[in-house]
Amino acid sequence: MMLIDDVSVLARMLRGQPRTGTHAEKLQGFYAPQAARYDNFRERLLHGRERLVDLLDVWPGDRVVELGGGTGRNLDYFDKCLPRLASYDLVDLCPALLDVARARVGQILGANIRVHEADATTWQPERLADVVLMSYSLTMMPDWRAALANAGAMLKPGGKLAVVDFHLPEHSSPLMAAFWRRWFAHDGVHLSREHLPTLASRYEPLARVERHAAVPYLPGLAVPYYLFIGRKP
Repeated sequence: MMLIDDVSVLARMLRGQPRTGTHAEKLQGFYAPQAARYDNFRERLLHGRERLVDLLDVWPGDRVVELGGGTGRNLDYFDKCLPRLASYDLVDLCPALLDVARARVGQILGANIRVHEADATTWQPERLADVVLMSYSLTMMPDWRAALANAGAMLKPGGKLAVVDFHLPEHSSPLMAAFWRRWFAHDGVHLSREHLPTLASRYEPLARVERHAAVPYLPGLAVPYYLFIGRKP
């Protein structure tokens, strides 16, 4: 069954993200056909998410915002601490992925979780957040600088911004950098050398980890990714 599901996801990935329409329309066109199988495949591709949540060390009463939260898979990593949070706002532009997120939230008892179909560059919570989480979403946002600025604006002083995502390490070879750029861009993911240095320049680094991880069905290749947690001055 996993192989059959993977074939469906891989077929959509080979077709790539639609080239026309708004950003929201492109996301919907790309993810709607694979939304039901999204988590199973990405579990082997999007590494470091559980580790990032572990490093966050959230406290009872914290307000958490996840920008680009997709299917809500990261909620599972918060596990038993969810009911102790004051709120968890999940924001995404893709209706198909948000349908999966709402179904997931419906099975979680005793937690104040809200799902919003909105743009991460403009949406703001009712109250300032203690934590803003961005998990493999920054590379998918065309105006990533605006998304980071908005994330900073919704964080209270001393709050934490946590990001895990693909990137291009400073000393990666030009050949591999070109390969990964082209490979990911086909599906609307835009790798950059600027994301991590920008984060480190704007926030007091609490955790910074750079690693490589295996990619399904590409034996011998390892994609670079990073984890970053910073405190807002």
